[in-house]
Amino acid sequence: MKPFSIYKILACVLFASTASFGQQDPQYTQYQYNPLTVNPGYAGSRGHLTMLTLYRSQWQGIEGSPQTITFGMDTPVGKFDGLGLSIIQDELGPATETYIDGNYAHQLVLNRKGHRLSLGLKAGVRLFSLDFSKGIRREQDDIAFNENINGKVLPSVGVGAFFYSDKAYFGLSVPNLFPSEHFDSEIERRADEEVHFNVIGGYVIDLNESLKFKPSFYVKQVIGAPVSVDVSGNFLLYEKLNLGVNYRWNDSVAGIFGLQISPQFNIGYAYDYTTSDLNNYNSGTHEIFLRYQFISRLNRLKSPRFF
Repeated sequence: MKPFSIYKILACVLFASTASFGQQDPQYTQYQYNPLTVNPGYAGSRGHLTMLTLYRSQWQGIEGSPQTITFGMDTPVGKFDGLGLSIIQDELGPATETYIDGNYAHQLVLNRKGHRLSLGLKAGVRLFSLDFSKGIRREQDDIAFNENINGKVLPSVGVGAFFYSDKAYFGLSVPNLFPSEHFDSEIERRADEEVHFNVIGGYVIDLNESLKFKPSFYVKQVIGAPVSVDVSGNFLLYEKLNLGVNYRWNDSVAGIFGLQISPQFNIGYAYDYTTSDLNNYNSGTHEIFLRYQFISRLNRLKSPRFF
C-alpha cells in the first residue's frame, strides 16, 4: 500500500477512532502502573525514589501511527511531600509533541489507618512540531493550512487530587488548564486543543495468601467529545506474576503481562487488539514498561504494592 493511501486511511479511519475518545493526550493501556503522567498527586506516594520508562507503538502496520516514549521519576520529600519529573515524546503522522513537566504533591493524612489525600500540581512546557512532508500533501490552494511548525513552546499547568491506601486509590485530575494547539488528523493541520478531565481508580482484593485481584478503571473526558472508558482486571500471583485484561470502550481489548523480578525491579507488557473499524488496517498495539525503585534498608517493602 502506498504511503499516500496509508495516510488517507489515517486521516479518515484514525480520526473516527480518536474523535470517539478524544485522544489528544498520549494514551496508555498500563495506566495503573504509570499514574504520574495522569495525575500529579501521585508524586512520592510509593514512598521510594522510583523511575519508570514506557514505550507504546500503536496500530502496528499503519505508517505515521502514534508512537509514545515516556520517562518518569518521583520521590517522597520528607513525610508529607513528593516531587516528580515526567518527560513524554508523542508522535502522530507529521506531528511530534514533547511534554516536560515537573510535579509537586502534598499529602494529607486522613485517619489513623494512614489513608492519604495527595494534592498535586504540575507545570512545564510542551514542544510542538509539525512537518507536513510526513503527511498528506494537499492541493496548492490549501498550502496556507500546511505551514510547518518547529519546536513551538507551549506552557502546561495541571492539577490533581489522589486518594490512596494500601488497598485502594482514586484520583481526579486536569492535565492542562491552558489548552493551546495540537494536530488534528481529520483536517491534517493544527487545531485548538481541548481541556481534559481524568478519573482513575482501583481496589486490591486478597483472594488468598498467594493471589490478589485488582479491578481498576480510567475515564477520560475531553470537552466536546464522548467519554473514553478503560476497565481492567489484573491478578497478582505470589507477589511476582501479573496477568490481566483491559477493555477500552468501542476501541480495543488488551492482554497484560507483568513480572516483579525483584522488590526493586518490575517489567510489564500489553498487547491491544483493535475492535473498531481500524482493525482492518493494523495488527495491534504493543506497550512495554520498566520500573525500578530504590528501596533503602530503613524502608523495606513488606510486599510489592499493586499500583
